[in-house]
Amino acid sequence: MTFLVHQVFKSVADSYDAMNDVMSCGVHRLWKDELMRTLDPSPRTRLLDVAGGTGDIAFRYLKYISDMKGDGHVTIADINGSMLEEGKKRALNLELNQDNVSWVECDAENLPMESDSYSAYTIAFGIRNVTHIDKALDEAYRVLEPGGRFLCLEFSQVNPAALRWLYDQYSFNVIPVMGHVVAGQWKPYQYLVESIRKFPCQEDFKYMIESAGFRCVTYTNLTFGVVAIHSGFKL
Repeated sequence: MTFLVHQVFKSVADSYDAMNDVMSCGVHRLWKDELMRTLDPSPRTRLLDVAGGTGDIAFRYLKYISDMKGDGHVTIADINGSMLEEGKKRALNLELNQDNVSWVECDAENLPMESDSYSAYTIAFGIRNVTHIDKALDEAYRVLEPGGRFLCLEFSQVNPAALRWLYDQYSFNVIPVMGHVVAGQWKPYQYLVESIRKFPCQEDFKYMIESAGFRCVTYTNLTFGVVAIHSGFKL
């Protein structure tokens, strides 16, 4: 699955952000803003953003810290070099201080970072694409220091059932077509839709996070459960 995911995101890297806007009508920006508000970082926060690719979460973190007149640092990790290259281009366009960002091409299931080295770990729309979710969660727990926080923003299960049916119709019948029209790609977006449906529901994913050792695990549904933010602490 790792090779498949690598090829999928390599093929859509240069149009990934545009497609996110089209598919969600821009709402993904609000979801990511809410993730950052939930994290509520301080200048002392040492953030590892996994599957961070084009930098959406990392750049929000740096702006959040900048608004506090602070100077933070974020490590962006992604298995796909093409996505990281797009992120680096965006960082240059935004004229970010490159000393505040580190870019690491690596697997979420086998992070090269030392244990107990970060105070926060975020992953947005990425964990459903790893081959072994339990291994990625174990690695998240390992690299966080005691008291560190895990936050995951991911597509989840829509409620109520009637709304879920409408969402499924949109996902399977509209999103791949949008991918073809906007990005010239059909199959990658078909894969993305299918990966969303295979991902565990809110309660099942909560249990998986707890099984990795995290405590005080909670989740918050956004947009009727289209996405959810799961939170846990290494205590």
